[in-house]
Amino acid sequence: MAVVSTSLGGAAATQLSTHFSGLRKSFLRLESSNYTSSESLLLNVDSHLRLASLYKACRGVVMMAGSGKFFVGGNWKCNGTKESISKLVSDINSAKLESDVDVIVAPPFVYIDQVKNSLSDRVEIAAQNCWTGKGGAFTGEISAEQIYDLGCSWVVLGHSERRHIIGEDNEFIGKKAAYALSQTLGVIACIGELLEEREAGKTFDVCYQQLKAFADAVPGWDKIVIAYEPVWAIGTGKVATPDQAQEVHVAVRDWLSKNVSAEVASKTRIIYGGSVNGSNCGELAKQEDIDGFLVGGASLKGPEFATIVNSVTSKKVTA
Repeated sequence: MAVVSTSLGGAAATQLSTHFSGLRKSFLRLESSNYTSSESLLLNVDSHLRLASLYKACRGVVMMAGSGKFFVGGNWKCNGTKESISKLVSDINSAKLESDVDVIVAPPFVYIDQVKNSLSDRVEIAAQNCWTGKGGAFTGEISAEQIYDLGCSWVVLGHSERRHIIGEDNEFIGKKAAYALSQTLGVIACIGELLEEREAGKTFDVCYQQLKAFADAVPGWDKIVIAYEPVWAIGTGKVATPDQAQEVHVAVRDWLSKNVSAEVASKTRIIYGGSVNGSNCGELAKQEDIDGFLVGGASLKGPEFATIVNSVTSKKVTA
């Protein structure tokens, strides 16, 4: 198993030049032009041995690939009309989708019934939000019972737009997740850091706090998919590099292993979201711990969404 270091110190660190990625400190060996190729090789080996000896003292994460089926969700957000959604559904229905992918779309609530009645059974439907409990005098809210009654099987919770625009906090989102699960819905549990949190080196801490709120509230993880969506990459055109995304996915899986169970860490699918499109999905899908995608704008284009679904073929090639 490989280990990714998130902090280093001691004598070995003094021999390394430091670069800050916004997530953690990484270190590159400085080579002198005075060294022969053999001496450089020995120095590199020595460097790796020194770093290996520090792993017990550093904050590390263990790489473990998930065992779940590839999962791609399309979050349509507050977009569409009856006419445009009819066209989008038609495009999705006519697309050839790889069979070994769970495919979900999340239309605006008012169009769920339209989509349910016209979309192929190949694709499941999610709601974009739900209330913390049973319905009642909660103006503007949507209950899990109503979502289930419409034929939805999933709900998206904890999305950054709900957190940072609407003002939902971790505990509130955890309550929503627990109640949705109690009503047999699956939960797409979103986590992710703001740009200033990444620049401050707090990416892991923020994600762990968000994960803990889910873990403290939910009765189990069998019907939860975690979506890591760095807020700075959502709708901005900026996308985390495959290495950046993989590093956080590894950390999330490691957190699950240490704080829930190794079995949950292995089985839980961790998908990536943040300006995913038909051009970058293939390289992202090759990463060992990226188990799929939660797609925003590109999911409003049927052919491009199909391309993202079919990026599972990149995963197969890598495997």
